[in-house]
Amino acid sequence: MNEERLARTAKRCRDRNIIIPTFSQLKNPSSAPDKIKEQLRQTGLWEIAPQNLFRITWKNEPVPNGGDFRPIPNYLELPPELTGVEARIIALIGKWFPTGSHKVGASFGCLVPPLVTGKFDPTTHKAVWPSTGNFCRGGAYDATLLGCDSIAILPEEMSQERFQWLKTVAGETIATPGSESNVKEIYDKVWELKRSRKDVFVFNQFSEFGNYLFHYDVTGHAIEEVIRNEMRGGRFRGVCFTTGSAGTIASGDYLKQAFPTSKIAAGEALQCPTLLLNGYGAHRIEGIGDKHVPWIHNVRNTNLVIGIDDEDTMNLIRLFNEPAGRDYLANEIGIPKEIVSKLDLLGISSIANVLMAIKFAKYYELTRNDLVLTVFTDSMELYQSRLREAREQRGEYGTHHAISDFARLMAMKTDSMMELTHPDRKKIHNLKYYTWIEQQMFNLDELNRQWYDYEQYWGEIQKLTPRIDELIARFNAKVGLL
Repeated sequence: MNEERLARTAKRCRDRNIIIPTFSQLKNPSSAPDKIKEQLRQTGLWEIAPQNLFRITWKNEPVPNGGDFRPIPNYLELPPELTGVEARIIALIGKWFPTGSHKVGASFGCLVPPLVTGKFDPTTHKAVWPSTGNFCRGGAYDATLLGCDSIAILPEEMSQERFQWLKTVAGETIATPGSESNVKEIYDKVWELKRSRKDVFVFNQFSEFGNYLFHYDVTGHAIEEVIRNEMRGGRFRGVCFTTGSAGTIASGDYLKQAFPTSKIAAGEALQCPTLLLNGYGAHRIEGIGDKHVPWIHNVRNTNLVIGIDDEDTMNLIRLFNEPAGRDYLANEIGIPKEIVSKLDLLGISSIANVLMAIKFAKYYELTRNDLVLTVFTDSMELYQSRLREAREQRGEYGTHHAISDFARLMAMKTDSMMELTHPDRKKIHNLKYYTWIEQQMFNLDELNRQWYDYEQYWGEIQKLTPRIDELIARFNAKVGLL
């Protein structure tokens, strides 16, 4: 605890009318202060307003302005006519977070612990957000509320929507070489900033356990609520997430404790098969990072690795969003128009998550009594430029394209999958050494604890949110707005 910094930070929050929500309130937003809920009725979802911190939850009413909180999370079940499998595939919807992506939760989770302990001082520090896109958007959003300058770092080949939005929020945006899978170049830029500037504070989603905790506690709880609401005598079989920073996959740790027979599947682009083959390469599934294993990934608890061809994801954004694709799905395949009209809720990595769930269901021969859960990280609102690029490069989308793409979806195979043995998990875990010990100078003993003392190591981390909530309450008392 740095009381001197805390005093400055509390004054900043008081001056800017900021109350920090607890993790408990993000799980159950109906417990937010009444005055916050009243203010939210007059506030836009993406508006940079302090009360929107309480909207970093899965339970926002799905409207762009003035929404209340729902009793259960926003989610969508995809019908078997669309997935080609009997198993029930259900996804939580990330569009209805501030910034349009659930990654704002990861940035909040990384920001709050150092904020309420005085480690991070928004009056003197610049917040650095290394990211492949949505994390730095969420971080810049949170930091702007604090009146703190942000430095967003992301690959230069990310969608233009990300860069355009960051221009309006982040004080500085740094585009690093490469695409989605060029994470090391982001880390190299972070080292350069740390060595050349004294006023930077880095929030690294790939190594900060606040990211893990948000998803373990908030997302895990939200998925459990959906499962129990939809179980109907069925069986919950597992969760499927592209790994990215390995934040969302932490919810699987929570769910395994609630449903001990369930499984956790980690996904990646087939064009960059780091987990499958210790491989490398560039890919187009925006929203995930590769060529390394995140520090916060509890590899020992992962059951399955699934590779997704990025060509499938790019074809499906057209099938799901182009008029000819939607007409074909509704009028020829018979998918309910209510579902077809909602397919823009799936961004590129969201589609990859669904393809994972389909392969998972086929691999384990699941039936209509089985539930598989995933998330829609963001929506196509952030990728309209990719649709325009596809039209320019491949021409207008017609019915013959829709027929081909739908047939490929129905023929999804169980290739590029690996059910992990104990040695398989250890091989993947050992990859952390090269990034985190050799390059980032993390502690080797801690790396070994993650594997050899994993129950106590991860268990200790999972118990931290009540303590963090106590610190948030103490900090809010210093601010004096409640």
